Amino acid sequence: MCIVLGMDRLLSDMEERDTLTWIDKIPFSRPKKNISRDFSDGVMVAEIVKHYFPRIVDVHNYITSCNTQQKRSNWKLINKKVFSKLDFYVSEDMVEKIVSSTPCVILPVLFFLKEKIENKLAQATRTQHYSRNQENLFSDVEIQQAEAGIMAQLAEMKITEPTQEPQQQMFFPEISRLTLRQVMLEKELLVQELQDNMKILQVKVNKLEELVQLKDKRIEHLTSLPEVYKTKLLLPG
Repeated sequence: MCIVLGMDRLLSDMEERDTLTWIDKIPFSRPKKNISRDFSDGVMVAEIVKHYFPRIVDVHNYITSCNTQQKRSNWKLINKKVFSKLDFYVSEDMVEKIVSSTPCVILPVLFFLKEKIENKLAQATRTQHYSRNQENLFSDVEIQQAEAGIMAQLAEMKITEPTQEPQQQMFFPEISRLTLRQVMLEKELLVQELQDNMKILQVKVNKLEELVQLKDKRIEHLTSLPEVYKTKLLLPG
């Protein structure tokens, strides 16, 4: 909803103090002396918005001036380029009073500008918080998928049983060279099978370690989420 300021609005003492305190925190390009005159050309107003939202304001477009026409030009540009992004607009009647440095006119404008900026910042914070939660939810789904993938890989890794049981060999002087070669070949095959099994077991160990890391990561994500997200994730699908 766009607020159009077209009439004088008296602020309460607390609203005035809050607005002045807020203004004092802004690093302006020139010192403040008289609030009605200081803000009459709109430059310091542009600097306020620049302080909070650097991307939507180019302060070089606003010229410090005592000339009424230049002041009007600055305020017209502020309404068009800056306040429009904050759903905020100062009417021509108000602009005329501001550029004329009419007392008690600029402060209500700054008060409403303060409210708009604070609302915009709060909205940005909520959006950022929601995005972070969505990223955490997405990460949790990815972790679960990775866990399922590792479990499937482990299930496919079969340990090959030795094709032959080791047998005590009886050696006789009359044993032929051919028979001896056959025995040695069988032993080599058995050793190779055992070595292959050892490799598979090592891969399984590595996969299980990776699975533990994923579990830890998922616990970390769940711990960082608000309670409503934890409940949603832990419920059975």
